[in-house]
Amino acid sequence: MIKILFVCHGNICRSPMAEFVMKKMVRDLRAVIQSNTSLTAADFEIASAATSTEEIGNPVYPPARRMLASHGIDCSGKTARQMTVADYNHYDYIVLMDQNNLRNLRWILPRDIYERELDQARDVRDTHDGKVSLLMDWAGKSRDVADPWYTGDFEATWRDVNEGCKAMLQSICK
Repeated sequence: MIKILFVCHGNICRSPMAEFVMKKMVRDLRAVIQSNTSLTAADFEIASAATSTEEIGNPVYPPARRMLASHGIDCSGKTARQMTVADYNHYDYIVLMDQNNLRNLRWILPRDIYERELDQARDVRDTHDGKVSLLMDWAGKSRDVADPWYTGDFEATWRDVNEGCKAMLQSICK
């Protein structure tokens, strides 16, 4: 089982978009990665969480929900929750949307784990041994996923999430 947790600040925009985009991609796995991998959707566990407590219990933000729906993706029933140390122990990949999320992990993870992950999250393309990474690093881009909470540009976030998820999935399925 390949377990992926996507994380953003509030778990109402970017990380749920990544969660549901990745779920769709693994359902369409062979077409997305253009490979005859033996992996199937049943081989994946995908979820999302927040670094903050601000939105706990709230549904996916309506514009994010509409963007997903416009691409045939249903996220109904998803509510925001905060990441825990148990999540860190459970998931194989903790995929963050931006540098602020990485800094905010210091309030969630034990100090020794946080410091090790901070060092290793810098570049997933090299000898990344940690669980924590930034989504756009998977696509070879050293930048944050566009944050629609501030920009209102959900299309840019959609593009970033798709690009990062596809690159991550291709890397995992090699």
